Amino acid sequence: MSTLTPASTLRPVHTDTRTIRTGSLGPIEINVEDRDRTQPFLLLHGGGGVATMTGFADLLTERTHTRALLPTHPGFGGTPRAATLTGVPELARAYVALLDELDLTDVTVVGNSFGGWLAAEIALQQSPRVSGAVIIDGIGIEVEGHPMADISGLTPPEIHEYSFHDPRKAPVAAGSGAGPSPDLRALIGYTGPTMSDPTLLQRLGALDLPVHVLWGESDRMVDPDYGRAYAAAIPMSTFTLLPRTGHLPQVETPEELLGALLDLGNH
Repeated sequence: MSTLTPASTLRPVHTDTRTIRTGSLGPIEINVEDRDRTQPFLLLHGGGGVATMTGFADLLTERTHTRALLPTHPGFGGTPRAATLTGVPELARAYVALLDELDLTDVTVVGNSFGGWLAAEIALQQSPRVSGAVIIDGIGIEVEGHPMADISGLTPPEIHEYSFHDPRKAPVAAGSGAGPSPDLRALIGYTGPTMSDPTLLQRLGALDLPVHVLWGESDRMVDPDYGRAYAAAIPMSTFTLLPRTGHLPQVETPEELLGALLDLGNH
């Protein structure tokens, strides 16, 4: 996995739409924000959309020698979604094809919530371009006694209560895109209504690369014991609990999240 080292300047952000062609999936359009600082990180947002990851992408590239790629998952934010993208493994294959097209190596894949599940699926593709993964309050597995919260009937303030240690840190503007309220149609299009895959927990045992599992201690969407089960299923994993943090550490406590990544990256 890439080792993070201090940086002093930030290069411009470039936004591009890439058309990926990979086998039976056919042509797939992916919008990508590219913060180029050599060592590559692929940052994967959750159901709240790409805006939940943009601030952390800026923080990461300001502080470290990294190249941060921040795609919008096809179907989110009004972007087109190819009919062949029928589930999370198919989306993972599309992202591996994106890394191939960009000719990247030593990529660390970082994902929050749905993006954490996607990071795990990308790692399971066993691409030689991926050297490690970071799962931040991921979803996707099924853990007896620790179900994912059902948010379908919750109001935005209730979702904030489930998602933040301090709900006052939740964004005030409903249309800001920085909060956890998911684009449910786009999300369920990939995950299905249960937002889980009963085969994922067992399949995680095939991972043979370093994986860091980071979890907010106050996450009520998927609780810390769910996170511990995630880590326990992965042979080369490290579990870190983030204090005073809910489901979106990159939004609520980005400095603490970055500190955890810096600490883990130097071990």
